[in-house]
Amino acid sequence: MYRLGIDVGGTNTDAVVMQGGKVLSGIKAPTSEDVTSGVVAAMQGAIAAAGIDRALITNVMIGTTHFTNAVIERRHMTEVAAIRLGLPATACLPPAIDWPEDLKPVVGKHGYMVRGGYEFDGREIAPLDEAELKRIAGEIRADGLKAAAVTCVFGPINAAMEHRARAIMQDHCPGLPVVISTDIGRIGLLERESAAIMNASLLALADRTVRAFAQALKDAGLACPFHITQNDGTLMAAETVRDFPVLTFASGPTNSMRGAAFLTGVKEAIVVDIGGTTSDVGALHLGFPRQAATVVDIGGVRTNFRMPDVFSIGLGGGSLVRGDGADVTVGPQSVGYRITQEAKVFGGKTLTATDIAVAAGHAEVGDKSRVADLSPELASQALSRIHAMLENAIERSRVSPDPIPVIAVGGGSILMPDRLGDFDIIRPENFSVANAVGAAIAQISGEVDRVFALENGLTRETCLKAAEEEATKNAIAAGADPATIQVIEREDVPLAYLPGNATRIHVKVVGEMGAA
Repeated sequence: MYRLGIDVGGTNTDAVVMQGGKVLSGIKAPTSEDVTSGVVAAMQGAIAAAGIDRALITNVMIGTTHFTNAVIERRHMTEVAAIRLGLPATACLPPAIDWPEDLKPVVGKHGYMVRGGYEFDGREIAPLDEAELKRIAGEIRADGLKAAAVTCVFGPINAAMEHRARAIMQDHCPGLPVVISTDIGRIGLLERESAAIMNASLLALADRTVRAFAQALKDAGLACPFHITQNDGTLMAAETVRDFPVLTFASGPTNSMRGAAFLTGVKEAIVVDIGGTTSDVGALHLGFPRQAATVVDIGGVRTNFRMPDVFSIGLGGGSLVRGDGADVTVGPQSVGYRITQEAKVFGGKTLTATDIAVAAGHAEVGDKSRVADLSPELASQALSRIHAMLENAIERSRVSPDPIPVIAVGGGSILMPDRLGDFDIIRPENFSVANAVGAAIAQISGEVDRVFALENGLTRETCLKAAEEEATKNAIAAGADPATIQVIEREDVPLAYLPGNATRIHVKVVGEMGAA
């Protein structure tokens, strides 16, 4: 039985075929303009290189940039009715108030403020104005809007009003998809609201993307199910992606980090994934990416749903090298997926970071004779600049002065020396397709993040156990093998400002994918 892992990057689409823990083949294909045809090419190439019967492939795992790119490029997003339950409070800050001016018109300026919401201690700000919701439903029908997002002030304390508002909207706008913020974001009104609006704006694209992937698999002669990787290093069923496309954001770097952990067996490390355009840097904890604890910016929009603590620098194999002497610059501009046509070692005329690595003898790709006339001073200065950028990025990810391994992966990791400052660099076998390996070995997760009241005989331990059991049920329902489930995150935070001795409990479990 075989698994096929695919990861779509800005420069290349990578695919691997794996049998158990063994990588049978790894292929890189240029990322296509429409993305999907590049996925098909990589998939076909990996199967051919492995020399296997495609009927024995049991699962396909795909990491995609469709949804991140849609937000960054301001394309393929639909207009959304953004409904906030919170008047008379919060009236001074309407929905999407802090969004970039070029993005607001893309999702439409359909913001609505409704009486309702909660205080921080669970008391109502005002009763829910159901009549106003029914009036808004009429406007949504008249405007022909295709999605809505409902956000309640302090909704994570009590989600009842959000659920009621969704029921009313769907009663009066049959077939309208309604996203509620408590399904996506955490406490923090504007960021949670922005995440819900963004998710709603991508629902139509999510539906088209899932159908396109299903067709791509069918065209390739594969009848097995497929999953999409999400940004915590685990998998979502294709149907779940239709409802929560934002959970795929940053899944590319996450796949690389999971692949790095798998290929090296190292669970605590800093991972540097160097592609053709950017380098993504993050820390591993227990073999999974460390999660960001603060607000995350997506395409200029502040959001607060879970995201890996990863940051990018404009350095990759295709980064442009400019200047001379002490004024040499590397990146952030890049030739991207055109590197095999434009870089000097491949017969082009553009000086790139890859050319510098080849000239310095750190890499053997292309034709070294094409960079033989490169100024030694220029090569030395550019190489020093590349190493300084990488070392600074690694230092930013450290949380203590203790020694920590650094794992270099990605096709552009030829830019990384064997030792950088105080860091020993690990470059595993199949490093160039670590992102696709991370997709192929991804597990199924189940999660609970809720406020519990420790009263009427309920103890902290009882609530933690209940949350763990619920998270386990969620994982099994998503397709995890019950025998392999383990807890990877377990925390509770007392909320002193809430009545009833409340505590917020977060439990996350993962398990291997069950039989198809």
